Amino acid sequence: MQPALTVFFMLLFVLLSVLGILANSFIVLALSREWLRHGRLLPSDTILASLSAFRICLQCVGLGDTFFSYLHQEEYYRGRAHEFLHLHWHFLNTATFWFGTWLSVLFCLKIANFSHPAFLWLKWRLPRLVPQFLLGFALLSFITTLLLFWGNHVLHQGLILRKFSGNTTYKEWKRRMEFHFFLPVKLVTLSIPCCFFLLSLVLLISSLRRHAWRMKRNAHSLQDSSGQAHNRALRSLVSFLTLYTLSFTSLVINGTFFSSLESEWYWPWQIILYLCICLHPFILISSNLKLRSMFRRLLLLARGFWVTQTAVSPYTGEENRTVAHVHGNGR
Repeated sequence: MQPALTVFFMLLFVLLSVLGILANSFIVLALSREWLRHGRLLPSDTILASLSAFRICLQCVGLGDTFFSYLHQEEYYRGRAHEFLHLHWHFLNTATFWFGTWLSVLFCLKIANFSHPAFLWLKWRLPRLVPQFLLGFALLSFITTLLLFWGNHVLHQGLILRKFSGNTTYKEWKRRMEFHFFLPVKLVTLSIPCCFFLLSLVLLISSLRRHAWRMKRNAHSLQDSSGQAHNRALRSLVSFLTLYTLSFTSLVINGTFFSSLESEWYWPWQIILYLCICLHPFILISSNLKLRSMFRRLLLLARGFWVTQTAVSPYTGEENRTVAHVHGNGR
């Protein structure tokens, strides 16, 4: 790849990361303000605040890991930085996958409308167990991280001590470890939340179809409040599904030749890898009435400040020219 394209993708990666950090920071600050004012948060807002906080940490660790490995490749792999950064990265990434899935599940339970007793019990019970589920997902993410940390430690020891099984080179042995250990662990740990997310999406689509059939049968418009809520939820989840699928696929095959530091597609691949956590906060803000109104007020405030500054600047310049003219005449 041409150096100009490499710089372009590098800057695009930084821009997306900064935008993602700002959007997630806005969500955390807005919900923290709500918590300080009312003393509590709704179950969905609790998950959303936790998800955004973990994503801020994940993007900061990701920026440090990406640039440190790219600029100091030999030191990165031979030192402890690789293990240290990946330990935090895997924990935060797995936790955000679970938090994002649970947010979608809770969202679907809130919008979907079924009369089955099991569904009604879940709709009543699960929102009350949000803190316990968040702690459980964090613990599960920690256990998964320990497995991946052990694998990274074995790779590090093989690189330093040159002790690995078989009469093979380190690169071949590393590739074998990736396909026989890292890939199965990632598939299992990421497929479980992905299945929950897809199940919640299927339930929402089924609920929307039932609602549309009922409205058609009763000769009512689909533009009633329940239908609009279903449509908004479906649009939001389909957008998230696209990013979710992209992120899931990229995480599963991460560590192959696509993400190799020697690959010319290293920076485009990093953009794909972090695209979900950079863009999803904006989908969450646009689909949340409270956050959307706060964000709109913030934009209006920024616009008013900008207009004030641009209105003051010409006057200040004219005033300075008038003063200079008076002093010139005085001389």
